[in-house]
Amino acid sequence: MEKLFTSYFWETFVKSLSQWIITELPSIIILFILLLIALRASSFMIKNLKKILAKRTVHHAEDPDLEVEKRLNTLMGIVRKGIAAIIWTIFIMIFLKKIHIDIAPILAGAGIIGLAVGFGSQELVRDFISGFFILLENQIRTGDIAIINGTGGLVEKIELRTITLRDLSGVVHIFQNGKINTVSNMTKEWSAIVFDIGVAYKEDLDKVMGIMEEVSENMRQDKQFKQVILEPMEIFGLDSFGDSALVIKGRIKTKPSQQWIVGRAYRKRLKAAFDEHHIEIPFPHRTIYWGEEIDPLKLAMDKAQTGPTLSEK
Repeated sequence: MEKLFTSYFWETFVKSLSQWIITELPSIIILFILLLIALRASSFMIKNLKKILAKRTVHHAEDPDLEVEKRLNTLMGIVRKGIAAIIWTIFIMIFLKKIHIDIAPILAGAGIIGLAVGFGSQELVRDFISGFFILLENQIRTGDIAIINGTGGLVEKIELRTITLRDLSGVVHIFQNGKINTVSNMTKEWSAIVFDIGVAYKEDLDKVMGIMEEVSENMRQDKQFKQVILEPMEIFGLDSFGDSALVIKGRIKTKPSQQWIVGRAYRKRLKAAFDEHHIEIPFPHRTIYWGEEIDPLKLAMDKAQTGPTLSEK
């Protein structure tokens, strides 16, 4: 303690401090200025990147602006935090070196810890990377109807690690993003309902297809469906010869997730139109033969007597 009050100590301290201020302080100030510039530059770049991605994404008229904004905010938040972490790490390493602290043991310790964490969290990192690209590529969105790994349902939540799906029975399915092998989005940009309409072999196909088109056009004029059906019905023609029916295939394009409502309404109206025009919707039946050399079996039915006649009494 006595040394603190000696003139030699204070002269040495002031001399060292002055030398440090002259030699090291300017570089540290410059380092802080570079840190602020790097953080501002990264923020500016991320903001511009968000605008570019928004312009590329919003050109889909079906994409709600709020959903696009939420997705971009999630992505840009991840990118911003990642870049900030890199900038701060570099700054701290340089700053410690400037104040003459050996960073080699710190780097070695960080490397060992990082290696241990890396081995233990490979699956977690894979989930996060997969989730990032799912959001970036806009493969599915909240509210879409999708089939993930063979399970179909409504997408309720998309996070960096998991996707939550609820099926028609109300069962909630949670998928790790890193374990998703196949994604089928049934409501991306537009949807469609495909019809396989079977009619009897005796029916006039041109007439049947005309009735199908007429029913679809009437639906398009209905105010309930005019905003939902995107295009006139496509009738592809006779698709196959069934066991008991001629199968005509057609398709109606709709707004996303509206195909099932349109399909049910169309089938109901088509059934009424077929009944009105006496178009037969056949049921399965078989024709039985006893062989080439024998005539087909002939059956005759007589009215059964309900009781004895008066003469028999």
